[in-house]
This record gives sequence, C-alpha cells and structure tokens, in this order.
Amino acid sequence: MAKQQLANGILIYLMERNAQGLAPASADEITTHLVEKRPTVNRYLASLVQGGGIQKLGNGPATRYRSHGPVIHEVSAPASAVATEQAIAAITLPWSAQAAKVRAQLQAPIATRQPVTYRRQFVDDYVPNQSSLLPAGLAVSLWEAGRVQGQQPASTYARKVLEQLLIDLSWHSSRLEGNRKSLLDTKALFAKGRTPGDDLEASMLLNHKDAIEFMVDAVPEYGITVPVVRNIQSLLMQGLLDNPDSLGAIRQSVVNITDSVYVPTQVPNLLEEMLGVIVEKNRHIKNPVEAAFFFWVNIAYLQPFEDGNKRSSRLCANLPLMLSNCAPLSFLDVQAQDYALAVTGVYERLDMTLATELFAWTYRRSIEKYRVILESVGGPDPFRARLREQLGDAVRSVVLENVPATKATDQLSLDPSDRDAFVAMLLRELQSLETFNCARYRLSLRKTEEWIGKGRPM
Repeated sequence: MAKQQLANGILIYLMERNAQGLAPASADEITTHLVEKRPTVNRYLASLVQGGGIQKLGNGPATRYRSHGPVIHEVSAPASAVATEQAIAAITLPWSAQAAKVRAQLQAPIATRQPVTYRRQFVDDYVPNQSSLLPAGLAVSLWEAGRVQGQQPASTYARKVLEQLLIDLSWHSSRLEGNRKSLLDTKALFAKGRTPGDDLEASMLLNHKDAIEFMVDAVPEYGITVPVVRNIQSLLMQGLLDNPDSLGAIRQSVVNITDSVYVPTQVPNLLEEMLGVIVEKNRHIKNPVEAAFFFWVNIAYLQPFEDGNKRSSRLCANLPLMLSNCAPLSFLDVQAQDYALAVTGVYERLDMTLATELFAWTYRRSIEKYRVILESVGGPDPFRARLREQLGDAVRSVVLENVPATKATDQLSLDPSDRDAFVAMLLRELQSLETFNCARYRLSLRKTEEWIGKGRPM
C-alpha cells in the first residue's frame, strides 16, 4: 500500500471508531483492519503521531491510538457516516490537467449544456481487441499488476479474498448511492444477517452481498451472459422496487438522470438488443481490465433497467476480472462527486477522460489491498483447487443434510487414491467453518449457526 494510502487508511479507521464511540485502537487492530504488515503500520503510526495527525495513548502493550476530536459516546448512524465521508474526502484523486478541464466543463450550469440521448454507435463501432476504451498501455499494465500467475479455476482469486471483498464492494458501492451506514455498521450487519426490521439502507448492503456471492458462483459455471447480468440487477434491487416484476427485467419506463442533460433511450427493444451486444462484445475482449472498464461504462450508459443501473455496472465490471482471476474492483475510497462527474462525462460527451483516471486510480488501490490479503493466505493448494467443487458439495451435505463426512465423501465417487486426503481436508474445513466465512460454500448464516449450535456434527 502506498504511503499516502496507508496514512489515509489509518486516519479513516480511527476517525470512524471515534465517531462510533469505540475505544482507541491498538496497533494489532489497525494492522488487521488494513491487512498490512505490522512493522509498516508501526512506522506510519509513529509518523502520524509525530506529525500531530493522531493521538497516542499509553505505552508498551497498552498503547492505543485515536483520531483527534472529542469521543462521541452516543452517535446516530448519519453522524457516523458523516465522519467517515469527511475522512474519505481527505483522499484526493490526482486528476490530470485535461481531467480538471473536463470537470470544469461538466460543472457548468445545466441550462448551458446541450441535451443528448443514447448513441448506439458507441458500442456498434467498438471492435474487441482492436478498439480500446482505456489507453492500450494502461490496460496492459493494470492487467499485469492485477493478474494471478498460473492457471487456476475462474473465481479462485475472488474466493480467496471473499470475506473482505463482500465488505469492501458492498459498502463502497452503496456509499456511492448515498447509503449512510458506516463501515463498522456494515460489518455488524453482515455478521447478523437479514432481519424483519432491516431498513432500506441495510437491505441495499445485504443485496450487494447476495449479488457478489452469486457472481463468484456464477462466473465459473456460466461465464458472462445476459441472464447473469440480469440476475445481478435482480439481486441488487430485491425489496427496493415498487414493482417486483421489474427485477431483472428490461426497462419499460422512462428514466431521468439527476443533474445531467443526458436522456437515455426509452425504447425497450433497443435496450434489450444493446444489452445483448454489450455482453457479447465483452465476452470477446481478451484483456480483462479493458473488459471490466467496457462493462462499467456501457451498462451505466445504456441504463437497461428501471433502477440500480450504476450499482449493476460496478458489480458487472468484476465479472471479467473474476473470470480471469484478476484482483477484484471495489471502487475503494472514490468520492461520490468524482464518481458522478466521471459517469456524466460518459453520458453527455462520451468522454472517457475522467472515467479512465478514476478507474485506474481505484483499481490500483484494489490491486494493492487484495494482493496483501492473497499473500497472507499463502499460495494455492493444488489438491484443494482440483477438488474445490467436490469440497463445496461435501460441506453442504454435512451442514444442510446432516450427512457424516465420510459418507459425504463416498457419495462423490472420488479416485480412491484421493479419498483419505480429501476426508482430512473436509474435516479441517468443517472445524474452521464459521458464520463469517460460510459464504464461500453458499451456506446461509442461519443454517451455519444452527449446525455449529448442534456441536458441529461431522
């Protein structure tokens, strides 16, 4: 993690704890949260203390750190979110001179900007592996930085970082939609699961979690298809739309873009046709980073659904990355205003300047974060990778159907030479299975909790 990013990460974490009324954090807690190496964190903690950015309390093993300002013992969710937003706002995206010029043009009074509508030539003229929305050199460098070497099943990278990815992508994507839940609120919400009292903001976050889990499972089995894209929107918007029939359905109604002169096409047949064209062209793009950018830009530009188009575009951008085992894209630390201007540049001018710089900046942050997480879990186990699907089937049989581990193994028709090692691996997995890591096996929190409550019958 770069120096400024690590310093900002520490400040954000401590500021949010302060706003939540939590106790000052230890260096161990900060290290775990940032997924960094302890000596590195210690150096930046010392630097921040010396520079007056944070406070150091106590000495030795009792040392704790907190942000400046009064501790708030009773704080509402909106106040906590404001504190987090203020901290994120301190992270400045390094716009180029050209990007700054485009930003200024897009911030001109709306009455002075020329109304425009959807232009299908933007997609029709794109030829996979000949055209490029990203600068070709940038797409290659990001692919090289984010890829995992060697041949592994699709979604292997995403599965290894899934617990953190669920939090990161759900929270950052929801925050860009105006969600006021804090990062700590989100972690607590995911640990608790759905309840009848969930408000709309909780539902938005939990819907993201469901959609990400679906993506991780769907990519290896189905690849990138229109039904997969439509199911992502359906999961993201479940319980949030007045008309449930519109979930996953091509839009039949008019949509308007706030603070923009862009008017999306209102022709359902064209929306359906162009979504198919976008998906088909995406499937043929060899560079997964270019494919991710192509998806993100084009789904948002088309607006094929009644609602949830931008959040669908953010999650769909991860499909080609998952398929090729590249670092996922979580839109880490992106400010809402920057994001809005980037997509407005696409909507109104088909200008990729802001979108390119924002995408490259935040994807590099994702690459750095998930690389550290991947290193912390070690290299891939070839035996486990080869039998990953069978392991998932066996775990579900034990937890959901109360089948003994040895019988669940026998039902898989494994090569006899693999049986004993597989049983040992299965028992280890079952022993370490918890509600916070059950998503990788497509198990619900409730079912996992019930099985653990019974004493982990194996």
